[in-house]
Amino acid sequence: MCSVARSSARPRLISHTAPINGCDATENTNNFLKINLPMKYLKILSLLICLPGITFSQTKPTVPAKPKLVVGIIIDQMRYDYLYRYQDKYSEGGFKRLLGQGFLFRDTHYNYIPTYTGPGHSAVYSGTTPSYNGIIANDWYDRELGRSVYVTEDTTVQGVGGTGKGGQMSPRHLLSTTVTDELRLATNRRSKVIGIALKDRGAILPAGHLPTAAYWFDNNSGDWITSTYYTKVLPEWVKSFNQQKMSDQYLSKPWETLLPLDTYQGGLTNGSAYRKPYKGETSNKFPHDLPGLKAANGYELLRETPFGNTYTLDFAIQAMQAEKLGKGTNTDFLAVSFSSTDYVGHQFGIESIEVQDTYARLDREIARLLTYLDQHYGKDNVLVFLTADHGAVETPGHMAELKAPGGIFNNKGLKEKLNDALSEQFGKGKWLLDYQNLQFWLNDDLISAQKKSKAEIADAVCQHLRKMAGVYRVLPVANLSKNTNEQLNDQLFNGINPVRSGDVVMQLLPGWFEGSIPAAGGTTHGTGYDYDTHVPLIWYGWKVKHGSTGNLVHITDIAVTVSDLLNISHPSAATGQVLSDYLLTR
Repeated sequence: MCSVARSSARPRLISHTAPINGCDATENTNNFLKINLPMKYLKILSLLICLPGITFSQTKPTVPAKPKLVVGIIIDQMRYDYLYRYQDKYSEGGFKRLLGQGFLFRDTHYNYIPTYTGPGHSAVYSGTTPSYNGIIANDWYDRELGRSVYVTEDTTVQGVGGTGKGGQMSPRHLLSTTVTDELRLATNRRSKVIGIALKDRGAILPAGHLPTAAYWFDNNSGDWITSTYYTKVLPEWVKSFNQQKMSDQYLSKPWETLLPLDTYQGGLTNGSAYRKPYKGETSNKFPHDLPGLKAANGYELLRETPFGNTYTLDFAIQAMQAEKLGKGTNTDFLAVSFSSTDYVGHQFGIESIEVQDTYARLDREIARLLTYLDQHYGKDNVLVFLTADHGAVETPGHMAELKAPGGIFNNKGLKEKLNDALSEQFGKGKWLLDYQNLQFWLNDDLISAQKKSKAEIADAVCQHLRKMAGVYRVLPVANLSKNTNEQLNDQLFNGINPVRSGDVVMQLLPGWFEGSIPAAGGTTHGTGYDYDTHVPLIWYGWKVKHGSTGNLVHITDIAVTVSDLLNISHPSAATGQVLSDYLLTR
C-alpha cells in the first residue's frame, strides 16, 4: 500500500511517485496533489488511501530472473541427523535459519559406493556417479602407470604460492563436465567460478575444468595456494591475505569448548578411550593445547580443528569481495567446502565433544556467511544449497560396549596374505597388483602367461575373503549388473568405472570399517549403508520457498537442478533428476 507523507500543515502531500489508482503523484513534497476536487473530498481520499485492506496499484519488488550468485556449500562428513542431533547448540542464524526459511529434502542419499570425499564432491557438481565421471575414490590403482594415483594429482603442473607436491593438482582425472563448467560455457566464460576448500579435492572438483580459480590449503606454509593449471601467479588479494598469517593466529590459543563443557552430551565423553588424541598429546581431554601441539603437527593441525572452517570462510568472503562475485551482469558461482568437520570426525568419532563443538562453531560460520550474503546481495539475489559429501559410522569399539553391531575389518598385510594364498593355489607370482578401498586389482599379464582365466582368479580371491570376519559379500566386478532391485548391488555398479576400477569388490557388514586391530577410535566412511549415504540437502534464497519433502532424492540431482534453474545445459554425463518443482515459489 502506498504511503502518504505526514505534515501538520500539509496532510495531503505525496512522498513518492508511485501511481495511485492510475493517477501519477508528484515527487515534490512542496506541491499539492493536482486533482480538481473540493477540499473535503481530498481529505476523504487521503483517509481511504491509508485504510487497511484497500490496495492500490504500485511498483512492488520483484525477484530477479536469475540469481546474481550461486553459493554451493559442502560440509565434509556431515550426517543428516546432525541437523537435529546437535540442534540445542545451534544459533538462530545458521542451520536453524536455513531450516526455517529454506527448503529441506529430508531423504537425500548417495546412490553409489564408495562414499568418499573425492567421489562425493564430484557427484554433487557433475550430476552423475563414479561410473561416468571416473572419480571412483580418493586414490586408485592405475594399470598404465603401475602405481596408485591421487584423485587430483597432476605432475604436469606446478604449485603456485607454495612448494612441494601439494600444489601439483588439477581436475584432469574428472571425466565429465560440472555444472560450474556449463555455467562458464553458457556465458562464454563471463561468469566467474571459484572453488575454495582446505582439501585440494574439495576445491578443485567442484570448480570443474574451466573455473576462474580454485584455492586450497598448503600444509607446509598454512597459506592458500593454487596451481599453474589455473594461473601462473597468485592474485594480489590472495598474497595480501596470506601475509596476514591468520593460520598462525588460529593456532595461537588452546581449543576450548564454545559452550560450557557440561552441556556436551554423548557417548564419547571427555577422555573417552575412543577419542584419539592428537599427535604429541598425552591426554585427549579438553582443552587442547594447540600452541604446544603445533611443533609436532605443523599447519596440518589447523585442519583438524573447527578453526579450519573459520579460516575457510574468512578466505571465501575475501574472494567474494576481491573478485566482485555477483556484481556483474552474469551469474557467478562460489563453491566452498568446509573440510575440518571430516578431519575432526576421523580423529575423535561422531559422538565426541570435539565433533559437537565443531558443529556448534560451524553453525556460527554458516550464520556469518548468510548474513554477509543478505547484506551484500540480498536474499532474493543469491541461490544457496548446502549438502555433504558423505556421512560417517559410529565408532565400532563404542558400539561393542553398547552391545550393538559393529567392528574392525583387519586389513593389515591383506594384499601379501592374498598373494601368498593365490601363489600356493596357482603357482608363485604377483597375482594381486593392489588393494585399495575394498577393491582388488588382478595381474592380467600373469594370468595370461599362466593361461588362467580372470574369472577363475577372481573367484579364488572371493573365496579367501569370504572367510574373514566382517565381510558381508565379495563379488567379481564382471558379475555386477544394474537395475537388480537390490540397492547395495546397484550402488556398487554405479561406483564402478570400467577403465579404472578393480576386478573384485568387497562389502563389509553394517557398522564395520577397515583398520588395524586393536582400533584406536575415531570414525570413517565409504559404505552404502544409511549412515554413510544419508546427508542434508537444503536450498535457500532466490525463488526458494519454505518447506520440506520426505521423497527420496539423490545427490546427483543437485547439479541438474542448478542447471535447470539457471537455464543452462546439464553436465555432460548427468544422470540426476531435476528438483526445481519442489523448490520454486509460484
